[in-house]
Amino acid sequence: MPISAHSISVSTMLEFIAARGSASFLQTPAWARVKSEWRGERVGFYDGDELTGVGLILYRKLPKLPRYLAYLPEGPVLDWSRDDIAEHFDALVTHVKKRQAFAVRIGPAVVHRIWGTKTIKTAIADDNITSLTEVEPDVVTPEGEHVVSVLKQGGWITDETDQGFAAGQPQFNFQLSLRHEDGTQKSEDELLKGMNQLWRRNIKKAAKFGVEVKLGTRDDLARFHKVYLETAERDGFTGRPLEYFEHMWDVLNAEEEDRMKVFLAEHEGDVVAATTFVTVGEHAWYSYGASTT
Repeated sequence: MPISAHSISVSTMLEFIAARGSASFLQTPAWARVKSEWRGERVGFYDGDELTGVGLILYRKLPKLPRYLAYLPEGPVLDWSRDDIAEHFDALVTHVKKRQAFAVRIGPAVVHRIWGTKTIKTAIADDNITSLTEVEPDVVTPEGEHVVSVLKQGGWITDETDQGFAAGQPQFNFQLSLRHEDGTQKSEDELLKGMNQLWRRNIKKAAKFGVEVKLGTRDDLARFHKVYLETAERDGFTGRPLEYFEHMWDVLNAEEEDRMKVFLAEHEGDVVAATTFVTVGEHAWYSYGASTT
């Protein structure tokens, strides 16, 4: 039977994500409520009666026209090793066409190329290298190669301008494993050993001078936000209002307790740095960071 796609419930989507172990927080049902200016829809992909994937679709209406852009940030959520990925994409296109979409944008969260720490460090030291794409990756994954091939054969258009930071989600991400290959937790000393000497020195220096990192509460979002706005002004980007982070906190944590957290680095009572984290299953994202001068 061909792959089909249709609307599913919140519980069905969350159960599928939980069974996978993780998915992007941008593909959780709650994210549609965070992005309230878009219309959200949860879809499931079915091979007969088997649920093979899920996706959160955000629809943005064109002004004065009953037509929509359909967007799946870091989605859909599929097993990228399947040999019927093309059929899943076809089912998605068929579905959004029925919803009056004129275009669909996807962001498959599949690892394609991997550059290790040593490779990146060497590239940074080379003045002739200006982009990560100029460096030979240490690993090219079969799943990534397959997905790229399917997209090209299916007529999908990729946008690799601006070094991966065009509209949408970043093309490149840094991931740090907190566990050994056997699943045991890495110690703090082991994590520090994996950093370069300057980072280790700075962390030890901060601790020596009395900087303490603590887990905050919803009320501490205002303290985070103050530092965040300072960062925005210094780095030249437009910051989001405090209400956005409070709404994000309420919605994500209503879906699952402690999904969103805020950490504060304090020195003598002053916040010198802060960050928000979002966790889904076994994966945590450093989502927003801020620091003072």
